[in-house]
Amino acid sequence: MMKSLPSQHKDPQKLLGLNPNVFFLGLVSFLTDVSSEMIFTIVPLFLSNVLGAATTVIGLVGGISESTDAVFRILSGRISDKVKRRKLLAALGYGVSTLAKPFMYIASSWGLVAAVRFSDRVGKGIRSSPRDALLADCLAAHERGRGFGLHRAMDSAGAVTGLLAAAAIIYFVQGGRLELGLGAYQWIVLIGIIPAVVAVMLLMALVREARGVSQRDGLGALPADPHAAFDSRFKLFLVVMALFSLGNSSDFFVILRAQDLGASALYIVLMLVVLNVTYAAMSVPAGMLSDRLGRRRVIIYGWLMYAVVYLGFALASAAWHVWLLFASYGVYYGITEGVARAFVADLVPAERRGTAYGLYHGTVGLTLLPASVIAGWLWETVSPAAPFYFGAGLAFLGMVGISLLVRK
Repeated sequence: MMKSLPSQHKDPQKLLGLNPNVFFLGLVSFLTDVSSEMIFTIVPLFLSNVLGAATTVIGLVGGISESTDAVFRILSGRISDKVKRRKLLAALGYGVSTLAKPFMYIASSWGLVAAVRFSDRVGKGIRSSPRDALLADCLAAHERGRGFGLHRAMDSAGAVTGLLAAAAIIYFVQGGRLELGLGAYQWIVLIGIIPAVVAVMLLMALVREARGVSQRDGLGALPADPHAAFDSRFKLFLVVMALFSLGNSSDFFVILRAQDLGASALYIVLMLVVLNVTYAAMSVPAGMLSDRLGRRRVIIYGWLMYAVVYLGFALASAAWHVWLLFASYGVYYGITEGVARAFVADLVPAERRGTAYGLYHGTVGLTLLPASVIAGWLWETVSPAAPFYFGAGLAFLGMVGISLLVRK
C-alpha cells in the first residue's frame, strides 16, 4: 500500500480504495457526530432560551468548549508518538466524551453546562491528535487529501443525521416555536447518547494500529526536543493559523445571529443541516483538488470563502439570507478542514505527526477562547454584526500571511 510499510507485513485489503482504517475511523466519527450535533450544537439556544444566559456568558462557554481540548491535544499527540498506541488514546478520548454527555439532561445552570462541555472537550482533546496521526500513518502522500476528505465527509454526514434527528424531535415536541424548550432538549439528550456508545464499541472492534513509518521507529529515534524536527514552514503555518483563528470565534455566534434575524429553533437546526450537507459534499473534492494543486492554495480559497461568509453575516438583514450563508459556510468547512490536516502531514516527518497534530489543534483551540470572548464583547458593546466584521478582517490577514510566509 505505502512504500514505508515493512515488507514482512501484509498489505491490508483496501476499502473504498483506501486503508480500511480510514473508513472505520470515519464511521466512528459519523456516529460520534450524530450524538454531538444533537446534544451540543444547539447549546447556545439552550443557554439563551432555557437558562436565560447573557451573550457574554454564552461566548465564554463557547470559548471554553473550543479551547479546553487544546492542552490535551498537544499532550496526547506527543504521547502517541512515544508509546505508539494511537488507537488506545483515541478510544480513551471517545469514552470520556461519551460519559460526559448524559449530564446535559440535568443541566440547570450555565456553570454546569460549561462543566459538561469541559469534560466532553477533554475527551475530544485526548482523541483528536492520535486519531489524525493514525489516519496519516495509513495514507500515502498522494492520497492524503482524499483520505482526510473522506473522513471529514463522513464526520459531516453524521452531523447532518444528528441535526435531522434533533429537528424531528423539536418538531414533534414543540412545533415551530421561536425559542427552544426544556422538554425538547431533554429528549434530544436521551436519544443522542445512543450513537456515542455504539461509536466507542466499533472503534475498539474494527480499527487497527497502523504499521507505517511512525510505528516502526523505536523510542530511541525521538530526539529530546519534541520540536527539533519541525522546520520553519510548519512553525509559520501555526502562527498564521493563530491569526486566522483569533477571528474565528465559536459557531455559537453564527447560531445566535440566525435567531437574532428571526429564525426559529427548528429552522436554525435545519439551516445547520444545510451547512453540513455542503460541508460533506465539498470535503472529498477539495481533498482531491489539494492532491493536485497543493494544499496551501486550496486553504487560501477556503479562507476567502470564510471572509465572504462572515461579511454576509454582518450585512444580513432577514432570516432568508441566513439559509444562503449557512450553505456557503459549509463550503468553507469542506474546503479547509481536511486539507489543513493533510497539510500538517506534508510539513512534518512521519515520526512527529502526533506531536504536530497536537500543536496544530492546540494552537487553534487556545486561540478560540479569546476569539469567543472578544466576539461576545463586540456583540454586546458594538452590535451583533461587529464580531463578523472582525472575523472577516482577520481571515483576510490570514490569507496574506499564508501566501507570503508559508511556502510549499
